[in-house]
Amino acid sequence: MSTIDVNNLLSQMRQMSAQVRAPQAVAKVAPTAGQPDFSSVLKESVSAVGRNQMEAGRMAASFERGDPGADLGRTMIAVQKADLSLRTMVEVRNKMVDAYKEIMNMPV
Repeated sequence: MSTIDVNNLLSQMRQMSAQVRAPQAVAKVAPTAGQPDFSSVLKESVSAVGRNQMEAGRMAASFERGDPGADLGRTMIAVQKADLSLRTMVEVRNKMVDAYKEIMNMPV
């Protein structure tokens, strides 16, 4: 799973805060060339979690069938990696929802 650029995220949050304070004074800011925007990073992270889940499921099914070359160690590592990435994504979602609720409850 790719890491989120904290500085970029903070910069976007500051820009949104400035737009709320003075919407007519702030121009629309395009993402810097070479840096992905938050939505593309989030989409890539979600798809990476999905790929981990699919790979773990494929490896587990292969081991259950008794296919030659199916290794219990690698299968267990893939399952744990998929579980950890899913838990991480759920926690990121929870933090984003909490941040959204906090921002929505701020006085204007």
